[in-house]
Amino acid sequence: PWVIKPLWSPFVDLLRTKRFWIIVMQLAIGGSLACVALTLPANNFVRYTLAMFWIMAFSSATHDIAADGFYMLGLSTPEQAAFVGVRTVFYRVATIASKGGLVILAGTLHQRGYPVASAWSVTFVVVGAFFLALCLYHFFILPRPEADRSAPLDKGRGVVSEYFRIITLFFRQKDILIIICFFLFYRFAEAQLVKMVAPFLLDAREKGGLGLSTAEVGWIYGTVGVVALMLGGLLGGYVIYRNGLKFWLWPMVIVMHLPDLAFVYLSHAQPENLWIIGAAVAFEQFGYGFGFTAYTMFMIMVSRGEYKTVFYAIGTGIMALGMMLPAMSSGWIQEKLGYIHFYYWILLTTIPSFIVTALVKIDPEYGKKASG
Repeated sequence: PWVIKPLWSPFVDLLRTKRFWIIVMQLAIGGSLACVALTLPANNFVRYTLAMFWIMAFSSATHDIAADGFYMLGLSTPEQAAFVGVRTVFYRVATIASKGGLVILAGTLHQRGYPVASAWSVTFVVVGAFFLALCLYHFFILPRPEADRSAPLDKGRGVVSEYFRIITLFFRQKDILIIICFFLFYRFAEAQLVKMVAPFLLDAREKGGLGLSTAEVGWIYGTVGVVALMLGGLLGGYVIYRNGLKFWLWPMVIVMHLPDLAFVYLSHAQPENLWIIGAAVAFEQFGYGFGFTAYTMFMIMVSRGEYKTVFYAIGTGIMALGMMLPAMSSGWIQEKLGYIHFYYWILLTTIPSFIVTALVKIDPEYGKKASG
């Protein structure tokens, strides 16, 4: 749903406030999680859980639209720059909690005698209760920005015609082809590299990999790498807040791609020292987090205007497409080239990123805190 969420994003702008959508979608996600917990012990649980997961995914994508819009409406541009790294941190914390914490909880319950279905039911109950508590908390605590209101309908237009008008407004922006190319190609190399990091670390040495255990990969990539990524994002947000996006755009694109050389080294040397491997992964992830900040701020920049929520949703949809398509082919390319030549290929595919960076136009003051 995250790739196609721009299709219904205008309705989030046209119908009710972003605050309303955030709270309702959290309620829907919490309810869906609770329903999954109830259906897991059933005989035909697959059908019901798939339906609940579909509702959950749709609700999550809609929540994403509303939360991004609320972020832009509730904060000034310099504040958006300052906190963009914080957003990345909490996204990564949520990823670790969902992919690691929930599995650990379910596994612990199973070890203590719970059947597998019951262990996961309890886990989903806990997560569902957490989301419902968040919904209640945000109902009372979430601010009510004056700018957070339904987008006005043009006189004489219905919701459907207004829907198509808003969508077309995004694609009628000045330099829209350059903007779309930036969305698609800024992370063209990273989309391929990130997809193959875990296989490279896990694959046997005779296959060109580093032959690490699952636990070692979890520690290096899932812990050290994530911490480095978050630190890069935090630093990126801070420096844009200090000097603006234009000032830091080129340093960020360079810092994002320069660490790709670390994987060229790893593929050649195949070191066994975990500190060396961890340092190389941390170097690459820090650069990625730092450089991705510029990408996020550029999306916010081109989403200015009356329909910023819709525009940002379209941008993130194109962004998801720009990650998905290169990643789909990365495994096939690696199999054909081998790891050493694959990482040389990654260096070659950084060129489109530098080209689109040279083409975009950015106000020198954008993202910078007000002087004085």
